[in-house]
Amino acid sequence: MRHFRSLGLFAVLMCMALLALSARADQGYPHAGVQVVDARKSFKDLFNYLDMAIRKHRMGVVGRASASMGAARLGVEIPGNGVYGVFRNDFAVRMLRASVPAGIEAPLRIYVTENADGTSRLTYRKPSAVFKPYGSADLDGMAAELDEIFAKIIADAVAN
Repeated sequence: MRHFRSLGLFAVLMCMALLALSARADQGYPHAGVQVVDARKSFKDLFNYLDMAIRKHRMGVVGRASASMGAARLGVEIPGNGVYGVFRNDFAVRMLRASVPAGIEAPLRIYVTENADGTSRLTYRKPSAVFKPYGSADLDGMAAELDEIFAKIIADAVAN
């Protein structure tokens, strides 16, 4: 039980640190290919619609985590934020055949955040930008396919 309290305290401290850095994060993104899409949905609705959109486009939800939901369990309220890890086994095989070092990039992430006005935002890095540094034509081809799938996932999540 003590371990869980320590993890909870760690989660709250991380959330506070992220909040302190939030003004800095809004100044721009450090990586090329970052896509930001605003939605007229609440954080909770967008978080759930994203899950459905990922599955609709036959991608796998490898994991999902939400600091705001975890903080709420501790009685702490912070703006909504959560991340989905998204990939699929056949893409994993292709990725690793093309480049074992590129394996660190999977799963690809989609970040959901709550805006001050109660709407929400999706942020993700295009797969083509994620895999470009590896210099592999096979990875570039796979990433182009993933770019299309991710664009559809995002469009569906925002539209629903």
